[in-house]
Amino acid sequence: MKYLIGTYLSVGLLLISIPQIFYLLTLAVSKFADFGLVYKPFLIASAVLLAIWTVIILYGHFIGRFNYEIKEVKYESAQLPEAFDNFRIVHISDLHMDGWDGNEKELDKVINKINSLEADVVCFTGDLVSFYHHEVFPHIESLRKIKAKYGVYSVMGNHDYSPYMKFPSEKHRKESIAQLVDVQKNKLNWNLLMNESKEIKIGDDAISIVGVENQSCGVHRVVRRGDLKKAVNGTDDKFNILLSHDPSHWRAEVLPESKVNLTLSGHTHAMQFKLFGFSPSKIAYPEFGGYYKEGDRALYVNVGLGGTMPFRLGATPEITLITLKN
Repeated sequence: MKYLIGTYLSVGLLLISIPQIFYLLTLAVSKFADFGLVYKPFLIASAVLLAIWTVIILYGHFIGRFNYEIKEVKYESAQLPEAFDNFRIVHISDLHMDGWDGNEKELDKVINKINSLEADVVCFTGDLVSFYHHEVFPHIESLRKIKAKYGVYSVMGNHDYSPYMKFPSEKHRKESIAQLVDVQKNKLNWNLLMNESKEIKIGDDAISIVGVENQSCGVHRVVRRGDLKKAVNGTDDKFNILLSHDPSHWRAEVLPESKVNLTLSGHTHAMQFKLFGFSPSKIAYPEFGGYYKEGDRALYVNVGLGGTMPFRLGATPEITLITLKN
């Protein structure tokens, strides 16, 4: 919440200042050009800009961040085993559980909607917390309700390694990470994939769900723990779905160094702001949200359900339903 307040105050101050700067510049010119100048229009302009900014912040905090939508995508591949035709994947990402404190009813609505899609698997692509592992503790019982026929699969995102906070020692940081790993594996009963894969079988057919630890290859490289080679080892003869938190990993390593068919990512949040189809996130991430293809290989970037700042405008939080077709 402090980030939202800080953003509101800093941007609000800037917006108020702009008309005042124009007033001072115009006032200086008026001394030489000998024309009258009225201050009131500049004062009104400052007030109007601040009012608009206040409405945007209030909307984004109280409405925009809970106005989630379901996006449906079909991925077709001749390599998909016949038994997996119409296999349903629900893809969610970036829950940032601290943002759900005091909003448990909204969280339950989201989880009920996820379960109503009757997925074969649910894939979570990282950032369960924002800063510390204990942010997830109040919501364990709610998260345990997420269900899918063949289970829930997850990976760790950059925030899950707590790189942005100070700890008394590196040992304490590692203990925090270990507790978050334990929560996912043993309390939520998720299949947390840390540079490894798991096979799903239907009859005689099988596919692999592969997961890497966070591997940021773009502008934001604070966490690089992914080992793609290790993760895909032994899966080359199967149809593979890769969970990799940061979408920059796709072009940097996944496409040139593997045969992965479909990659699922999150991370960008589309910067939680999108207007007329444009998000500033595109400047840093060419694949910042949605569906991307290179030949018969694809990437889907989910813009997340939460965020480190409790605000969204335009970059609608999402649940993605991906249907596999052969």
